[in-house]
Formats: sequence, C-alpha cells, structure tokens
Amino acid sequence: MKYFHRTQLAPDAVMAQANAFFGARLAPTEEAPRRRRYAGTIGQVAVSAQAEGGHYTLVTVETNQPGESEADKLAKLFLTRVHSTAEPTHHERGAY
Repeated sequence: MKYFHRTQLAPDAVMAQANAFFGARLAPTEEAPRRRRYAGTIGQVAVSAQAEGGHYTLVTVETNQPGESEADKLAKLFLTRVHSTAEPTHHERGAY
C-alpha cells in the first residue's frame, strides 16, 4: 500500500520524525538523505520526503503488506502524527 500526505514541515523535519517513530518499532534497512526503509516481523515500511513547489513537502509512506495490516496501521499513524506536528489543533482519530 502507498500513502501520501502534503505538509508544511521541511523534508528534514519529516525524516527526523520518521527516524524517531519507525526507528523505535522497526530496524532500519536503508538510509538516504530523504528516504528511509524499515523492516520487522510485520513487514517493510519505506518513507520519503520530497520538497514540492512552494513551501510544501510531499510525504510518501509505502508498505509491502496488504491494506489494514499492522505495517499499514503504523504508516497511517505516522502520517497522522506528521499532520499533528504541522497543525497542533488536529486531533488523532481512527483505530490505529
């Protein structure tokens, strides 16, 4: 599954948040300036952050599992946390 989110956070801030979030749960398997890949017993998760025109960053999170797997739940929760960082008034909803 592949998930996208556009944020006002800088790409480096998104990648730092990805390291903190996924690094505590999964083992890192690939590191590049704006791309990280993590793996564990639940599957693989890849995160990338690309500067988009203007002041936006496109965050892409991809898993190698079918929808609603544990890896997908983590991916969606991460994007929710990124959204909450950019907009502190945003409330997390959903059963992640």
